[in-house]
Amino acid sequence: MPDQTTSPIGILLNNLGTPSSMDTKDIRRFLAEFLGDPRVIDDNRLLWLPVLYGVVLTKRPAQAAEAYRQIWTDEGSPLLVISRKQAAALQQELHQRLETPVHVALGMRYGEPPLVDALNELRAAGCKRILLLPLYPQYSTVTTATAFDKVASLLADIVEQPAVHSITSYHDHPGYIEALAQTVHEHWQEHGRGERLLMSFHGIPQRYADNGDPYPKHCESTARLLAERLELSADEWQLSYQSRFGREVWLQPYTDETMIEWGRSGVGRVDVICPGFAADCVETLEEIEIENRERFIDHGGQELTYVPALNDHAAHIAMLADLVEHEIAGWLQPAAASTPVSA
Repeated sequence: MPDQTTSPIGILLNNLGTPSSMDTKDIRRFLAEFLGDPRVIDDNRLLWLPVLYGVVLTKRPAQAAEAYRQIWTDEGSPLLVISRKQAAALQQELHQRLETPVHVALGMRYGEPPLVDALNELRAAGCKRILLLPLYPQYSTVTTATAFDKVASLLADIVEQPAVHSITSYHDHPGYIEALAQTVHEHWQEHGRGERLLMSFHGIPQRYADNGDPYPKHCESTARLLAERLELSADEWQLSYQSRFGREVWLQPYTDETMIEWGRSGVGRVDVICPGFAADCVETLEEIEIENRERFIDHGGQELTYVPALNDHAAHIAMLADLVEHEIAGWLQPAAASTPVSA
């Protein structure tokens, strides 16, 4: 068996996950795993779990199924289809750059394919060094941290554990900001430019931020850097937060309320980008491109165009490869190491 210095380096690519089908039973199973995670909903378990199983999981799966039906493709869930393309593209990019063998495996935090399968795939490939790359540009306890938790729990059952390193965030990485700017420019070239650009991030409860979660600061940094790169004036862009759940206060301003306000105030056309989503999913393709477009137009707006997520765009894959190279530099043989990337 190869030793640690000659074995392949494993790249564990991770995203949140998706139901395996549009069937309500599969969506219920996915939501139970997701909303049952104490990192995601940190309420008292004795109070929250009866609500989850007695109320939320009796109503929300049918509602979610309707949303998924509007975006599902012949290949399956957009998030899973795109994530597989990202993994394959990153594998090819790293193969071309490095002499040291690298094996990329995709694992979802919830749903399929699970993280345990991805970890087993890397171990079967002989990887004794693994880099965990969660595709969450902005760190949060409800996304990045829960991926770390899950991998740590899986490693606890392994007798001979691999060396593991993790990327916590890349919200201000120059290559990430440049890739976002490139997709905006490409969108403007194809569809024309709106009066304002809304940068919509997934929300979290305000209470989480008050307790120290750096997520909103990361979102604000990304938004500011992207606005500067696009040379936008203060009245040409805004940050907002979407996808709130439950009754407590979440990070504000809310995306849906912003759409209503802009429509009523006479803004004719807006462009929306969701920088926190590495791959398009129900939150971008249904909630933004369908639901919030209708909301904006119903309240007086004329047109909303959605700027696609980075997905498997070449600039995105190159940036991810830069991240990987930088983080595994100490693991590479001297001949395989390239010029370090500033982050």
